[in-house]
Order: sequence, then C-alpha cells, then structure tokens
Amino acid sequence: MVIWHSHAAAWVQGATALTPPHTVPVTALAPPLAVRGLSVAYHQKPVLWSVDFTAPARGLVAVVGPNGAGKSTFIKACLGLVPLLSGEVTVFGAPLSRRRREVGYVPQRGSVDWDFPVSALEVVAMGRYGRIGLLGRIGRADRDAALACLDKVGMADYAGRQIGQLSGGQQQRVFLARALAQEARLYFMDEPFAGVDAATEQAILDVLQDLDRQGRSVICVHHDLQTVAQRFQHVLLLNVEKIADGPVSDMLTPSLLRRTYGGAALDGPVPADAALVPLRSAE
Repeated sequence: MVIWHSHAAAWVQGATALTPPHTVPVTALAPPLAVRGLSVAYHQKPVLWSVDFTAPARGLVAVVGPNGAGKSTFIKACLGLVPLLSGEVTVFGAPLSRRRREVGYVPQRGSVDWDFPVSALEVVAMGRYGRIGLLGRIGRADRDAALACLDKVGMADYAGRQIGQLSGGQQQRVFLARALAQEARLYFMDEPFAGVDAATEQAILDVLQDLDRQGRSVICVHHDLQTVAQRFQHVLLLNVEKIADGPVSDMLTPSLLRRTYGGAALDGPVPADAALVPLRSAE
C-alpha cells in the first residue's frame, strides 16, 4: 500500500525494489551526503545550479532560503526523485542506489493522499518495507517496532485512527514515526514544521535531537530562522545557487542573509519571517 503521490511514491517504491539484498558497508570516514555540481531545471528554467555540498558527520543541518530557492528540489534531487541536468550525489561514499536502505525521508504533507483507508499504525509500518522488501509481510516484530515509533512521537493512542481523521500536526508526527521505523542513518525532511502546532514542533525537535545524539544525520528544509539559530548546528543557504554553508554562527549573518534573501541588510536579531524578503539572485 503506497499512499504517496508522484515524487514521494517513487521514493518509497525505489527504497524497496531497488535495494540489493546486502547493502555496501558504510565507510566510517565517508560523509553522510556529498553533492557535486548538482543542477536541476523545470521546463528549461534552472531551479538549482551547480550546487556543491558536503554534510558534516554530526549535527543537525538546516536548508534555508526564500520561496522558490530550490530547497525542496535539492532534497528531491538528492533522493533521485527528479532528473538532474548535471552532478552527482553520494551517500556514505557510495551512489544512492546502493544506500537506499540507509536513507529516510519525510515528504511535505501536500504529497500525501489523506483519504487513503489506512491507519496511523499501518502508515508507520510501511517504513519497514525497506528492510523486508516490497512484497514482504509485516510481522509482529515490525508492528511492535512501528508502535514504538508512534510512541516516540506521542501518537501511540492514535495507532488505529485513519490518517485522514488526524489533525495536521498529528499527521506530521505519524510521518515522522514512519521515517523512524526505517532505522536509517541519514534522514531528509522537507518542511516537517510547516502548519503544525507548538506541541508538535517541540515533539519533532525532540526527535531530531535524539537522532543527532544517536549519531544519525538529519538534513531538514526549514523556514524559521530563529529555530534554526537555536536548535540546528549547520546551515546550507540556497538561492538557486549555493550561497554558503557552515556552522550556524557563521551563516546567519546580515551579509549572508542579504545575499540569500535579497533586500536591505538585516540588522539586529534574525527575523523569523525572513523568507518573506523578496527573492534576489545571489551576488
């Protein structure tokens, strides 16, 4: 049962059918993600251009930039969900096709068919298919693992609820639990905080920090720069091209934010609504 449309569906299917029986051993010194010369175009218009990026071995990474900057496209390109004009992507030192079992993905909520007749527990159990195969049978151990993941995000009491009957924040928690059920080493999250309440935002942040403590890598598209400054360790600034990347303390400066978002120089505290600054090409 696949309940994701378009890109997300392709990823779930690829994560199972294309995974070889035995994954390549993870090289200790290889970065979680390395991108070289990544370019993507829609209808002959570049949306990402020659992006180079190497994810740090530890720490939460936020992908930041204005609307239309290519943040979600960057995530999808790294996951092989959109065709590349050029570039290469490696995960723990190997092509993505050999590392799919090591990668988890939380798509935007808009990519989900919430009317699909499936329970929260069944959604989370789908995260186990990367380990048992698309035609494998979800067993008791997998259901127990899925229920434990629901419990981690505070949704165990809603295990039997149809996903369309959940609030937006609850739905997002369920999809986070599905990603946890994959037991991945690298997680991509596309705006997991969009449209959620404060309690859900805190629950998601707690899970991200727990993943970081476990030594797992998280690359997350996020708009709220105040949260980025407080809870993330590294930032990738995008505006079609890469503006810069590095530690939060070095990236969230008025000069770099002006290059990323355009408009006048930003003085004082980083604004939470910086994504509303008009888009301008990088200088």
